[in-house]
Amino acid sequence: MSDDHKAKMQERQTKQRAKVAELVDPEKGLVLVHTGSGKGKSSSAFGVVVRALGWKQKVGVIQFIKGKWKTGERQFFERLDEVTWHTMGEGFTWDTQDKERDIAAAQAAFAKGREMMESGNYDLIVMDEINIAMRYEYLTSEEVIAGLEARDKRTGVILTGRDAKPELCAYADLVTEMTEIKHPFKAGIKAQRGVDF
Repeated sequence: MSDDHKAKMQERQTKQRAKVAELVDPEKGLVLVHTGSGKGKSSSAFGVVVRALGWKQKVGVIQFIKGKWKTGERQFFERLDEVTWHTMGEGFTWDTQDKERDIAAAQAAFAKGREMMESGNYDLIVMDEINIAMRYEYLTSEEVIAGLEARDKRTGVILTGRDAKPELCAYADLVTEMTEIKHPFKAGIKAQRGVDF
């Protein structure tokens, strides 16, 4: 039985190595979209930030919606010189209740993100909750994709938030959809510090 297993694993290893040998490096930063109704879109992006920092890469984060909300990730990453952090949203749309202010905040956040993407100073930019800004039509798919097209070739970008636009997903190199199976909020449990924020 163990010889049979070893032979199967060797065959799998040979196939995997052949597949990897055919891959090419695009020599540019990739565009990742984290979307879906499940929890973990921003958390996953911040995991990629940690990975980039492990390789001594320079990272920028622009938060579109979360406003002055104090989060664990913001408190942590703001301490690091390798991370440039901009929280530019004014809070959830139901908090501001002012569409013109929300549009202005989203436009300013994207202008800052575009400046950072084009600068050539960053290996990775996270545009946290930008998909929400696009969902409410504070930003158009066309202007976001134009900004991604204009980025420095070294710069990869992660765009997070529910309801990513189909055209953004078509443009991206990787799209991950988080699916909610169960959530404590629906059981009457409030958000937990260190887990949810």
